[in-house]
Amino acid sequence: MRMMQEVPKADVIITNPTHFAVALQYDASKMDAPRVIAKGQDYLALRIRQIAKENGVLTMENKPLARALYQRTDIGDAVPADLFQAVAEVLAYVYRLKGRRHV
Repeated sequence: MRMMQEVPKADVIITNPTHFAVALQYDASKMDAPRVIAKGQDYLALRIRQIAKENGVLTMENKPLARALYQRTDIGDAVPADLFQAVAEVLAYVYRLKGRRHV
């Protein structure tokens, strides 16, 4: 599945611990907004989390955000405008952990 090949490129995986996983990627020089590059429910969510762990991609639990992103986006979609703030906070935290500054 091509989607699973994209998971290592993600900046963060946002999860609802067991049911949903949404992989986000953001490159400020190429994108206006973060994009959903993979998402899954149940078994697919587990696979996304496993691939992320194997590739050193940070996973963050945020139940409401994971649910909203899963339900309201398709793969390749930009994050909806009303979720920008929540996603920006997650990415800012991730970048601080990695020592990067993009948000």
